[in-house]
Amino acid sequence: MFGARCLLLALRPCSSAPCPKPAQAAKLRVREALGAQEVNRDIKVQGWVRSVRSQKEVLFLHINDGSSLESLQVVADPTLEHRDLTFGSAVEVQGKLVKSLHRMQNVELKAENIRVVGPCDTLMFPFKPRERQPLEYSRQFPHLRCRTNTLSSLLRVRSEATAAIHSFFKTSNKVQEPGENSHFFNVPAFLTVSGQLHLEVMAGAFTQVFTFGPTFRAENSQSRRHLAEFYMVEAEMSFTESLQDIIQVMEDLFKTVTSIVLSKCPQDVELFHKYVSPAQKGRLEQMLKNKFITISYTEAVEILKRAPQTFTFQPKWGSDLQTEHEKYLVKHCSEIPVFVVNYPYDLKPFYMRDNEDGPQRTVAAVDLLVPGIGELCGGSLREERPHFLQSRLARLGLADAYQWYLDLRQFGSAPHGGFGMGFERYLQCILGVDNIKDVIPFPRFPHSCLL
Repeated sequence: MFGARCLLLALRPCSSAPCPKPAQAAKLRVREALGAQEVNRDIKVQGWVRSVRSQKEVLFLHINDGSSLESLQVVADPTLEHRDLTFGSAVEVQGKLVKSLHRMQNVELKAENIRVVGPCDTLMFPFKPRERQPLEYSRQFPHLRCRTNTLSSLLRVRSEATAAIHSFFKTSNKVQEPGENSHFFNVPAFLTVSGQLHLEVMAGAFTQVFTFGPTFRAENSQSRRHLAEFYMVEAEMSFTESLQDIIQVMEDLFKTVTSIVLSKCPQDVELFHKYVSPAQKGRLEQMLKNKFITISYTEAVEILKRAPQTFTFQPKWGSDLQTEHEKYLVKHCSEIPVFVVNYPYDLKPFYMRDNEDGPQRTVAAVDLLVPGIGELCGGSLREERPHFLQSRLARLGLADAYQWYLDLRQFGSAPHGGFGMGFERYLQCILGVDNIKDVIPFPRFPHSCLL
């Protein structure tokens, strides 16, 4: 009786107030754990095993969850080892985050519990620990290659570049516009090659607009430069009468976004500059510190004619610039990006503004050429004068189909212009990746649509 009464007294403080629960382990991403200022606390990390090393008295794991290139080292008692604890397995590790004695890392996780959430058949898994596979090999496994360091780094860079592009236009007062089986719409409809004409509609109400999304090209090419589906950044600006205004936005966009990516993803970018394209770091620094060069199309043709090398396509005025020409022009300009302006009238689409400049008739168009890639951006002033536009559409037999486009010139038209930038080519440029199929999660091109 006495013992029971004592037990009642001991429990009484908890009867009027809830008993304190033991503190739960904080769930952290690997990146958060690696950067933690506070140590000696209980945490939980979930991710995939990058390496397992079992010794007599200690078990070492490296866990990565995609949040950073660097993995978190886990130190555990060998009794926690499990036959399913292998390279590639999904795990949840709980323990104490402590200061690491190893000079290569600040912290490590002293595991108290390791749970294998999903085992991985290492014999069948196409990637092996401590093996650096060529990008061509990884491309065979679009559903798994994001587990590799190279593709996970690429996707983090891609994510930060996407955010930086949106930030650039938002802080520059650019407004985003929302983004065509014929039976569905009751009229013929097609996947868009560009959102430019729709952006012109929006620029007529919001002054400065941009869009960033997928575009589609049915070009039957399997080259290193082309995809059937890729992403485009496109901008349109009303009350713009100078091609130089568009050129300045293009240069600012490239340099601002690249600087943000370098500051946000230094390790990821360094992986490419170290293992994929060792010379790219110097080329990129050269691009960022120098003012981009501007030359006319006519000047470009003259430079190409004087070139000591022989081109597959002979350069001549009135012909389009080929990739070999574009790359030579950049090389001629000391690997500094080059704006080529004022292209022949007959080379460019109907919407580009006529310069009215004599026998060699040109339009106010611009292409940005960059090292290793060639054309990265293309833009122009748009033809805002109704009679010029109507005359050209009539000659092309397009007047009826584009009556709505003519309407834009009749109801409060303003001088305007814009440009587009291929996002995957941009990533190739800053990272030094040779094949465009390696800078997009799921590359789709003629005769290939794996996912």
